[in-house]
Amino acid sequence: MRRLFPLVAAVILVDTMFYAAIAPLLPHYVDDLGISKSAAGVLSASYAAGTLIAALPSGWLAARVGVRRTMLIGLGLLGASSLVFAFGSDVVVLDAARFVQGVGGACAWTGGLSWLLATTPRGRRGEVIGSALAAAIAGVLLGPVLGGAATVLGPEPVFAIVTVIAAGLAAWAVRTPAVAPAPPPSLREVGAALFSAPVLAGFWLVGLPATLAGLFDVLVPLRLDELGASGALVGAIFLVAAGVEAVASRVFGGVSDRRGRMVPIRAGLAASVVAAVVLPLPGSIAVLALATIGAVLALALFWAPAMALTSDAAEATGLDQGFALALVNLAWAGGQVLGGSAGAGLAESTSDAVPYLITAALFALTLAVIAGRASRLRADPAGGG
Repeated sequence: MRRLFPLVAAVILVDTMFYAAIAPLLPHYVDDLGISKSAAGVLSASYAAGTLIAALPSGWLAARVGVRRTMLIGLGLLGASSLVFAFGSDVVVLDAARFVQGVGGACAWTGGLSWLLATTPRGRRGEVIGSALAAAIAGVLLGPVLGGAATVLGPEPVFAIVTVIAAGLAAWAVRTPAVAPAPPPSLREVGAALFSAPVLAGFWLVGLPATLAGLFDVLVPLRLDELGASGALVGAIFLVAAGVEAVASRVFGGVSDRRGRMVPIRAGLAASVVAAVVLPLPGSIAVLALATIGAVLALALFWAPAMALTSDAAEATGLDQGFALALVNLAWAGGQVLGGSAGAGLAESTSDAVPYLITAALFALTLAVIAGRASRLRADPAGGG
């Protein structure tokens, strides 16, 4: 695992770096291409849409051809889409490039993380996922810097570098020994896993915070631009927020191994209610920056514990880790598409507060359901039967 982790971490970092580069570029594309707020939401969410479409197929691919080949396919798509994004000047072309990158991201994450988790004891799964997420968030840290550089230097030289890096990572992966592919799950096994209560719970607890993340990834940069923030300042705010998230994700992943998955998740639900209510309120750059950092910290309580919960539940049904990670990708991407595209469209037709408050209500309802279930279990430890 020690030899494999740097490779997987580097692949995840580069993928998320390109994904997060869009934040400071959104105001630039709104101004230069004349696109609307909802069109900016579509551009931001196109990556997640590609991940959504490719999530389950990437799990099947990892089981059929192996985790290393799945990762290599993802890196190839990442490199190609970065090159198109570098030279694209039409919003449809940029949407398509970002969609393809999302497909590549699904393959890279499923192949890489399932490769890593296959060598990880269950009792350390939250810690390892948290460490991998710290690498992902390092990419999110660098992404706005990459996007900010693209607003100054132009996208051509900046995103062409991503293509070169992806090629280097592919060469590294080819030289790394891989585990043998497992038999792909049957449709019956897939259906049983998807509709089992533990997997559905884990799926929801990944998808719900992803919805809020997708929403503020679009609305916060645009609101900062309205308040007078430059592209570089937007990137700096997201840089600080991602740094907080990187540290917190690893910590909370370890907490979920020691105290149980639901301890940090319950705290995340409560904190996210507050965050979603507060985000549309600030009227200054400084206050909105603090609110954004607070929201990111609230979501950090979810990622590693909820991903580990989903992985544990899928494994209990007999599915391999490749398919477990595919389910995580599916949940995350669905939430990102809903928040980034549908949420931004609703904000444009009403106000930013409306989608934020709807999301806050979903967090509060989920917390109430979990609290009610815990109360019933304490009242009847036998589970009523």
